Amino acid sequence: MSRIVAIVGRPNVGKSTLFNRLTGARKAIVDDYSGVTRDRHYGRSEWNGLEFTVIDTGGFVPDSADIFETAIREQVHIAIEEAAVLVFMVDVQSDIHPLDEEFAKLLHRHKKPVVLCVNKVDNEDLRLQAPSFYALGFDEIFEVSSASGSGTGELLDKVTDLLQDEPPVVVDEEYPRIAIVGRPNVGKSSLINALIGKEQNIVTDIAGTTRDSIDTLYKAYGKELMLVDTAGIRKKSKVRENIEFYSVMRSLKALENSDVVVLVLDAQQGLESQDLNLFWMSHRLGKGLVILVNKWDLVEKETNTARDYAENIKTKIAPFVDVPILFISALTKQRIFQTIETVVEVYDSLSTKISTRELNDYLLPIMEVTPPPSRKGKFVKIKFVTQLPSRRVAFAFFCNLPQYVVESYTRFLENKIREKFNFTGVPFSIFYRKK
Repeated sequence: MSRIVAIVGRPNVGKSTLFNRLTGARKAIVDDYSGVTRDRHYGRSEWNGLEFTVIDTGGFVPDSADIFETAIREQVHIAIEEAAVLVFMVDVQSDIHPLDEEFAKLLHRHKKPVVLCVNKVDNEDLRLQAPSFYALGFDEIFEVSSASGSGTGELLDKVTDLLQDEPPVVVDEEYPRIAIVGRPNVGKSSLINALIGKEQNIVTDIAGTTRDSIDTLYKAYGKELMLVDTAGIRKKSKVRENIEFYSVMRSLKALENSDVVVLVLDAQQGLESQDLNLFWMSHRLGKGLVILVNKWDLVEKETNTARDYAENIKTKIAPFVDVPILFISALTKQRIFQTIETVVEVYDSLSTKISTRELNDYLLPIMEVTPPPSRKGKFVKIKFVTQLPSRRVAFAFFCNLPQYVVESYTRFLENKIREKFNFTGVPFSIFYRKK
């Protein structure tokens, strides 16, 4: 499903504060003047057992000549087109603003599911003012305080109800789906063209040439893979920032329906914040991961250039560093077929099932020599380990006091599992359950 929720509205109504609360992170900058949010922020949220992507958009100002407000306005239009549900936020303390009325007209024209969120309802007097926003023409209003969290539960109940109604995306599960993602103009389409040996996908020097996901069936090494290029048609009129925004939204959709995510970097630009967003989103979803550093032929090299470059990437993606990093050139076809070999290995590792006996024979002696550290005078004793029968890789450790296991010990156990079993490029979860 396309489970993308965009928070939209005019400037300074509290969109970033709500985003931070829904995602449990302080990624979005919050201040008391408009226009703070210029870059888009993406995060994962979960409610009622349903995970979805949340996007924080900038404040919408129609007909402004300001370069930033113009760019933000274009991005809001893209968000409206791409998101499954729109949370339209208004400020109860300023009553209905003319910009709210303009924005409401825009949303009514698009006929997308809209949840009207009246923010900053911090006391009973303000609660009495909230019904005035029915004048914007929506059937329901949800009174919240994104700063305190009041009312967000009812808001999320409505959002998840609407997401459940989203029609499923038809995905051909016959083939492993490999999503090729990354910032614009890093060489995603060029890589696929080099692999299949023909110019199937349009390639130009214009960032954002590819606008829609393109599926390509590729047969190699006894495997049939569906390569998904997250891109499409050329749109010269859009500024670079808006094209990148569109690209990321399409990438989010593609990686949600993928098995393995191939993150392509430009060797001359390195790993940037947008790449890290995609990396951790893939990690959170439990997707296999491979990092490709493209355009390696353009880099001046010394003895340890590749090693130092890889170490720099691992520093940025720590603590999950057990990820294949390959240095390639789609132009010269340097190591592109090694890429496919690596992708196949990561995909195979996703389906690895370790017997309970093998797990316990290996881990129990290790935990006996190095037990979990005591906490508040409590000693944790782990008696049994098993791999969970879930689609993503996960392990359950049965113990007497699961609430007292410290995070550092979880990383210790993960490292021990990776030392013994091949889970390179595969994120996995560790859970502790009461014996």
